[in-house]
Amino acid sequence: MIGYIIVSVAFNTYQLSNSGTDTSARIRLVSTCMNYPDTWSYNVIGEIRGYEKPNEYITVGGHLDAWDITEGAHDDAGGCVQAIEMIRLFKSLNVKPKRSVRAVMFMNEEMSGTGGRTYASEAALNGEIHYAALESDRGVMSPRGFGFEAVGEKLEKLKSLSSWFAPYNIRDFDKGGGGSDIGPLKPMGTLLIGYIPDIQRYFYYHHSANDTFEQVNFRELQMGSAAIASLIYLIDLLDI
Repeated sequence: MIGYIIVSVAFNTYQLSNSGTDTSARIRLVSTCMNYPDTWSYNVIGEIRGYEKPNEYITVGGHLDAWDITEGAHDDAGGCVQAIEMIRLFKSLNVKPKRSVRAVMFMNEEMSGTGGRTYASEAALNGEIHYAALESDRGVMSPRGFGFEAVGEKLEKLKSLSSWFAPYNIRDFDKGGGGSDIGPLKPMGTLLIGYIPDIQRYFYYHHSANDTFEQVNFRELQMGSAAIASLIYLIDLLDI
């Protein structure tokens, strides 16, 4: 879908002799949105091969597409950058994960989620084991924690990781996580994780023309990337 919507509102105020002021509104709605025929698009994937369990995968990703009226910096170019930055941090620190770690930029999340569904179907076709998957799609403000699609003892082990992050005021380790792009991996038994930033400013930008790169705080983006890389490192190292 592409196009735009214009809404103009005209207020007419009438002074009534006995009952005060009556305000009525006239609304003019103009829409140029339309659906075009489907076309090819692609997920973009980079990975570090695991040294011990290379056929098990931990996926970190965001989605490449955005609403057409904006750059989509928080939704979700920033999430894609955080996935790439995780790989860069591993490489620069010479971290060698036991499992293969992937950065995935999913296509077509906003319209129909075909990028996430295709990724999962290809993973099943190739017999891949997806140990865990994390999605960053809530903006790239300061990190607050992570949500986990887990219960019982596994959830408690994941929550215990918060002690490593508490000195940096990253404290929200709770049940409930994932995202629309990694959701199709759930039937494979994949641990789904959602990145939780401080979302107080998110709806200043979300799905609006204000979602530009000038609205991204570089330091907050870096802190979120480091938090994500640290969590993935611990999950892989500790076999949680």
